[in-house]
Amino acid sequence: MKLSFQIKLFISLIIMFLSLFSVFASYYYLEAGRRVYQEMVVRTRVQSDLISVMPELRSAVIHRDLQKIKRFMDNIVPLSDASFIVIGDNKINHLYHSVSQEKVGTPLVGGDNDEVLRGKTVTTCRRGGLGISLRSKSPVFDDQGNVAGIVSVGYLKSDIDNITLSKVCNAFIILFLLLVSLFIYCWFFTRSIKKQMFSLEPREIGLLVRQQKAMLESIFEGVIAIDDQLRVIVVNKAAQHLLGINGTGNSLSGKKIHQLIKPVSFFDPPVMLENDTHDEICRFNQLTVIASRIRIILEDKLQGWVITFRDRQEIESLTTRLSQVNGYLENLRVMHHEQLNQTTVISGLLQSGRYQEAINYIQLQSEHTQSVLDFISAQFASPMLCGLLLGKVSRAREKGVELIFDPTSELLHPFHGLPESELISVIGNLLDNAIEATQQVDPLHRTIEVLIVGGNGELIIEVADNGIGIPPALKDHLFERGITSKNSEGHGIGLSLIHSFVTQAGGVIEVADNTGGGTIFSVFIPERPADPPDPWLPGSALTKDNAYA
Repeated sequence: MKLSFQIKLFISLIIMFLSLFSVFASYYYLEAGRRVYQEMVVRTRVQSDLISVMPELRSAVIHRDLQKIKRFMDNIVPLSDASFIVIGDNKINHLYHSVSQEKVGTPLVGGDNDEVLRGKTVTTCRRGGLGISLRSKSPVFDDQGNVAGIVSVGYLKSDIDNITLSKVCNAFIILFLLLVSLFIYCWFFTRSIKKQMFSLEPREIGLLVRQQKAMLESIFEGVIAIDDQLRVIVVNKAAQHLLGINGTGNSLSGKKIHQLIKPVSFFDPPVMLENDTHDEICRFNQLTVIASRIRIILEDKLQGWVITFRDRQEIESLTTRLSQVNGYLENLRVMHHEQLNQTTVISGLLQSGRYQEAINYIQLQSEHTQSVLDFISAQFASPMLCGLLLGKVSRAREKGVELIFDPTSELLHPFHGLPESELISVIGNLLDNAIEATQQVDPLHRTIEVLIVGGNGELIIEVADNGIGIPPALKDHLFERGITSKNSEGHGIGLSLIHSFVTQAGGVIEVADNTGGGTIFSVFIPERPADPPDPWLPGSALTKDNAYA
């Protein structure tokens, strides 16, 4: 049966702790035995020395008064915890034995009496009459200084072992309780580890890590994960390629995000802590990107952020194409609608026999359409801008709104302060907002005045409507994403997009109330030098084919 990671970790910890405790217990037992032995050496020596100098015992030993010796020692023995106390004479015979009184008169055994008879106190571990024992022997001197007898105080080895074992048992009880506590701790510790691993096995985690790495590298968008200290955790290849970051994942991990991306407000801690953001236009290392930032929350604690971003130029390229197609479709729909209305009017006039009125109506419509077409074509050089303005004129007419161009409007040269796609987006959104605001007022006053003029180092765009105006509560938050005066969903993006494009180009937007009602939006965008031609674009002097030739 295959054991889970939790059980394996628990068993490993238990084996490790048992091994450590076994080594510790063995060492402690040996150390305790050594300390008990040293303690017993001191105790036997002190007791033998004290007993040997007692005057009453000395007198009894010198006179070999066995009864007196016995009476005296019977009072001393209960005060000592020694295994035995023996009194002998200078002939090495027993005068007293605390355990076996029948040994009195028999010789002392052990072979350690010679040094004592020479007047020295000795401590030995020998086999005596009761077995192996630790004993100290001290001489009993007479009045002339000669050795008259021997005092032996000893502890049997079995008694010493019992003393050692009793001390070790107390320690082992504590160790056992500690070991049980460690078992419980190990169990809950392994459960906690398992929980933090989301109940996954190490093999499964390894597989997930490899899958995550493969997924990150397969994502076309740039992905950067950072911790709560703004240190990089993961950077995928797309992010490195887009931002021109060199190095491997391991070498980049742990670096501050500002070491890889020049400081921008997108990475300011107060902004990051406030909320998440989606599709925010930023500039990372001279590259304009559309970025999103999501907080990573684990157990109600902030762990870091995941940042994803895309090259805005690629998105804009696709958006521009879609906008062009949508614009063409909208223009065709409006023109088709107008054409049906005009055809219906002409058909009615012809059927009623009013031929001259039909001819006049046809001439009037042709002259109005042609005049608008001629003005836009003559004053604006950009085909995309001309198509946009013609479409907005037709859409405004369909909504019952008159779009009036200022005669001084003119943009005959390419404007480099803003990409053409962004310029189209700015003008288109301003006109759409003006048309929607104006169609809500009296049909007799539905007019929009438009000024688009370039020159003197800047582009001026002014759209003045006489619509419903801007509610006072929205004026301070007009350019925030999602802020709109419309009740339907899907609005609140246009002005935010305009503000983003204009401010990144170094321009400003002014909003004022129009005389008689409505709003005036004035946009000022500075001109900048034209970008050098991309050497890798088709048709340029240097291409990939000949650059490496």
